[in-house]
Amino acid sequence: MTTGRILLVDDDEAIRTVVSEALRRDGHEVAAVGSVAEQTRQLDSFAPDLLITDVVLPDGNGLDNVPAILARWPDMPIIVLSAQNTLSTAVRATEQGAFEYLPKPFDLDELCRAVRDGLRRKQAQSASAQATEDNGGLPLIGRSPAMQDVYRTIARVVPNDLSVLILGESGTGKELVARAIHDLGPRKSKPFVAVNMAAIPRELIEADLFGHERGAFTGAQNRVAGRFEQAAGGSLFLDEIGDMPMDAQTRLLRVLQSGEFTTVGGNRPIRADVRIIAATHKNLPELIAAGTFREDLYYRLNVIPITLPPLRQRGEDVALLARHFLEIAAREGLPRKRLDESGSARLVAHDWPGNVRELENLMRRLAVLSRHDVISASLVEQQLDAAQDQAQPPPEAHFADEGLSLAIEQYLSNYFARHGKALPPDGLHQRLLETVERPLLRATMVAVRGNQIRAAKLLGINRNTLRKKLVDLGIDPSLGRGGKV
Repeated sequence: MTTGRILLVDDDEAIRTVVSEALRRDGHEVAAVGSVAEQTRQLDSFAPDLLITDVVLPDGNGLDNVPAILARWPDMPIIVLSAQNTLSTAVRATEQGAFEYLPKPFDLDELCRAVRDGLRRKQAQSASAQATEDNGGLPLIGRSPAMQDVYRTIARVVPNDLSVLILGESGTGKELVARAIHDLGPRKSKPFVAVNMAAIPRELIEADLFGHERGAFTGAQNRVAGRFEQAAGGSLFLDEIGDMPMDAQTRLLRVLQSGEFTTVGGNRPIRADVRIIAATHKNLPELIAAGTFREDLYYRLNVIPITLPPLRQRGEDVALLARHFLEIAAREGLPRKRLDESGSARLVAHDWPGNVRELENLMRRLAVLSRHDVISASLVEQQLDAAQDQAQPPPEAHFADEGLSLAIEQYLSNYFARHGKALPPDGLHQRLLETVERPLLRATMVAVRGNQIRAAKLLGINRNTLRKKLVDLGIDPSLGRGGKV
């Protein structure tokens, strides 16, 4: 159980006594006072982890002090109690930054649960901040033994220019490791250039890597610098190196052996002043045996191998990563959510075939789609099931999900029943379409991070049609890029 120091501010002595006893039974250390002046003194001397305050106090308004307290202690959860059981009080408490608002008379068990949730959130924020500090601000999160081995290897390769080959399943964070090696090394002030070998057409790979001269081929109207030139003095990250064609492998091997390259259509040698970091999710020795990858290139690249563990082998890191991704989502403008212990346990139990990338996408979906502020095991289970259903090929090319169809049918039955013998207002078809279309468009815009071209393609509609629908339905076109949700 998470325990801490609780400061309780309420001018009702009976409430102070009952609440203090309940909190102490849960293992908390409690200081109870009855005024704003005493609260101010205790904030400095008692140094509470969490504050519970009434609104109406003898010498002031407890809600008015919340912004100043949070400005000084930004990670302190504040629970507001009030006998003024109005909507405006609840809204104002949220606007001032309160963690929770409970109207009087309140349920004592509910208050104790809110205290536990608040302390867990503070603990998670402190852990996330500590992890960021420990990692020097780099986006590598994790304290598991498997990741400690990765950190030790990174520390050894950072000072030198040896080639590094990063191995691991898709979604394990290979590019993050490559960036960390660059950002911590002597080349950090120079460019970091990433190239996905699987995303470049075979006929353009050499021109993309080494550049080309004007007139080198049809359409080459100007000289263009390749990735080696763009990364001069810095690091060149060759992702998915296992997908590189054999002829391009031969050219790359010559560059690594000689330290020089020429542009396509050029004859002047250019010094290759880059550190090579390569990565793949494929088994390169198997590709060598199959004759699709050069063995001599493999040994040139595999000077320092770093193998990233899959997320299923990093159980200690799952909850930490999940909270990290929720915090990123909140900074981008998505609703702020908290992960409770049951939700953490369910995440750890999942086998994560998509690794860290799958976890990040799940937490973004939960931030957007969940109506609850606290993410529990049931909410995690619901989204995991939905993702699994979407991954299955639709039977007989039917896209409609039976569960969704049944839910809509039940909703309509209840809707008609509420009108008794009368019929609902005309225009039901359009209202239903808008009801379904609005969450569809919102979820899509968040998934593509506000890219309307990708959203239109994903939805299978014209971009102008998408733009008109966003306007008609009042959906912010910047949704997913940090806009409000």
